[in-house]
Amino acid sequence: MTGLQIAGYTDPGRVRKENEDSIAARPELGLAVLADGMGGHQAGEVASGMAIDVVCRHFMELLSTKPRKNKSNLHDRSLEAKLVLDAIQLANTAIYELAQQRPEYAGMGSTIVVLTFYGDRMCVGHAGDSRLYRYRNAKLEQLTEDHSVVQELVNRGLATPEEAHMTIGKNFVTRALGVDPAVVADIKEQKVKEADLYLLCSDGLNDVVSDQEIAALLAECDPALDRTAQKMIAVANERGGPDNISVILVRTGSRFTPGA
Repeated sequence: MTGLQIAGYTDPGRVRKENEDSIAARPELGLAVLADGMGGHQAGEVASGMAIDVVCRHFMELLSTKPRKNKSNLHDRSLEAKLVLDAIQLANTAIYELAQQRPEYAGMGSTIVVLTFYGDRMCVGHAGDSRLYRYRNAKLEQLTEDHSVVQELVNRGLATPEEAHMTIGKNFVTRALGVDPAVVADIKEQKVKEADLYLLCSDGLNDVVSDQEIAALLAECDPALDRTAQKMIAVANERGGPDNISVILVRTGSRFTPGA
């Protein structure tokens, strides 16, 4: 897309003293990344920051030497999908190894959502319960599925989404970077349309702002994405801001090819 418009903000919320979320918006790379860290003694902040840094550096290093050509590899995935998966695995390894070396970082981890655009397509890779939504033709769709206790209950038919949302331990994730030597990341590729609106967010937003409310905010999205992103954070804080809140908005334009 020649005109990717990206705006991102992160806020500690009203309850927590530290912000363990990290974000990056790199329109020149067709890249947006969001991570929500976990762990005591500021370890969550370290984990999410490492995740963002490793992913961005991997994209910069590969795209600066190998412009995208949108070809498939032998495993029937695009080169972009492999780039996303490799970046996530590198981030996982970096966090895991640091946690093993430094006792104060034991048990730290992070969610991750990596969104990249190329040609007329997008690819998202994720682990954890941070989300990617798409708003198209006045319809909001969640493109990622949470790796969480809540989602497991729903998938097994043991609770409705409404019931699961009220359970104790609803924020427990079943996958995260840095917990094990390797992480299984979900990957999805789709075609992009002009004027699509994508939202990456940490659970500090969607835990207190419903999908219906998110859709209403995106329906009134200001041409300047910054104002809408800030408004979303303000709404979450009006609901008490119980967690860190991170939002990245991406609006697609016409054809976009980073590195070309």
